[in-house]
Amino acid sequence: MTLATATKSGKPSARMVLLKGWDERGFVFYTNYKSRKGRELAQNPHAALVLFWQPLERQIRITGRVKKVSAEESDAYFHGRPLGSRFSAAVSKQSSVIASREVLLEKLKKLEEKYPDGNPPRPIYWGGFRVDPSEIEFWQGGQFRLHDRLRYRRRRDGGWNVDRLSP
Repeated sequence: MTLATATKSGKPSARMVLLKGWDERGFVFYTNYKSRKGRELAQNPHAALVLFWQPLERQIRITGRVKKVSAEESDAYFHGRPLGSRFSAAVSKQSSVIASREVLLEKLKKLEEKYPDGNPPRPIYWGGFRVDPSEIEFWQGGQFRLHDRLRYRRRRDGGWNVDRLSP
């Protein structure tokens, strides 16, 4: 999915991330909290998500407030990841400048030597975020651009108002 964040002053940025789960509490993804997206969400805890299936001509847009998931949720997901992904999360200072790929590979080698059992702990700077949706729009492409659009907006009581939008 595309994740869009913005700085406190409103400068936007967007990137692709993996949607790792969803339930009645929201939509979850995982990252390095010190990455650009992590820093932006710390400053401005609002985000937009876009999921797009071009062959089906379908799209879902989601906006809402973002909060970190619990440490227990982050631990559970981290320890279920492939070993290489766990080591990668531990050695990468995501979004920071590095001198070379070799520097990264050397850090990886040292970490693998430190944890020969293949079980590195989850770094404290790595974990999940949950987008609690305030608005969800479903888009279905239509012939001659007569698309179907349904927008759900959360009410204060937790229910949803549904509007049909013009294409």
